[in-house]
Amino acid sequence: MTSPSPAAGAPPATSPPAAGQPAADRPAGERPAAERPLRRDAERNRQRILTVARELFAERGLEVTLDDIADHADLGVGTVYRRFANREQLVGALFEERIDQIVTYAEQAARQADPWLGLVGFLTVTSEAFAGDRGLHEIMVGSNYGRDRAAQARERIGPLVVDLLARARATGQLRADVEPNDIAMIQVMIGAVVEYSQGIRPDLWRRYITVILDGLRAFRDDATPLPEPALDESGIDEAMRRWRTPTAGRAR
Repeated sequence: MTSPSPAAGAPPATSPPAAGQPAADRPAGERPAAERPLRRDAERNRQRILTVARELFAERGLEVTLDDIADHADLGVGTVYRRFANREQLVGALFEERIDQIVTYAEQAARQADPWLGLVGFLTVTSEAFAGDRGLHEIMVGSNYGRDRAAQARERIGPLVVDLLARARATGQLRADVEPNDIAMIQVMIGAVVEYSQGIRPDLWRRYITVILDGLRAFRDDATPLPEPALDESGIDEAMRRWRTPTAGRAR
């Protein structure tokens, strides 16, 4: 027997769309609704990874591993590695914006009408940023992770600092023998104070940036009052007990 012919004017029969193909009533290229939650889950996991990594890097520095991040984020290690193949990728995703902010600080300092106030502001605000983010400090003063971005940032910051120092020196406010690379070493010194006093006196660095700034100035009528008291004997003992030797190598 032959199959009955379709009635005149009836639409031709169609097969259901193959899996993953757009249905007749769905615009071409639009993914099936069942797949959308997976995309949302993936983005939610990515944001969770970034949030946890930001917190851990700020607190512990760049020695934090992807396994540490997975554990604190309550995610599988495989989920973290699907989003970020290695720690370098994660560091880059997190710190590009923070490094740009340091560049912005230098630009703002360079626009300051009083070059001495610009220098004071730059050193203070960058010290504050580094004190609150150990990972950022490690990147800017010499970590292997994010080195290319940090080098690019220093290339942008360097001419601004050179100009700022030259202006402060020309007004007689800055010692004549201060060099641009002294600024980088000052940031290293302040970072050492932050690390040594971590968990005991988080604002102790403000005492020493004030001492350093007084030392940079060519002249002053009186010493600037120190905003923080020194550690007492018990504070020194506690700092020595807590302090640990920086790791020579960092696991990936």
